[in-house]
Amino acid sequence: MTIKVKAIIGSTSSASYNLKVVETMRRRYEGKLDITPVFINALEPFAIDIENDPTPNVLDFKADVADSDAVLFAVPEYNFSIPGTLKNAIDWMSRGELILQGKPAFIIGASMGQLGSVRAQQHLREILSNPNLAPAILPQNEVYIGAVHTKLDDDGNLSDETTLAFLDKVVDNFIKFYEKEAAATVR
Repeated sequence: MTIKVKAIIGSTSSASYNLKVVETMRRRYEGKLDITPVFINALEPFAIDIENDPTPNVLDFKADVADSDAVLFAVPEYNFSIPGTLKNAIDWMSRGELILQGKPAFIIGASMGQLGSVRAQQHLREILSNPNLAPAILPQNEVYIGAVHTKLDDDGNLSDETTLAFLDKVVDNFIKFYEKEAAATVR
């Protein structure tokens, strides 16, 4: 069985390191995970005034994320936190149809800094604990890819063997976690 994963790319940059990591994961774990990147670039700012009549971009984004078995958050760190565009996307998912509640999820993050988005991921976990969001997040498998620019080959693929071996373990742990979560919801 292949798990259908939507990867929410937390950066709007066309040269996003997090997108490059997700693309490496998409190829590397094909057959285990069917990873599809989901972009947040076109989402209008969340506002109470349009909450009950969201734009087609918002509806398409939410439908795309809802049409998954699991979610992968790929988060960069901006000013010691998550990017504003990612917070906006999360705000949209916390309203109307609550598409994240109970959905298995895991988090990765890459940055040029040595800490690899650790602060952003801490904030993201805090935000996702909101009852209107509340995905089932894989515990104790934090993926902080620091100095990511030194861990890519000339084609932009993640090539650092130590990092890839660690990702292999995290993905295996996520698959076991997903299976356990899926079995619990069947009962």
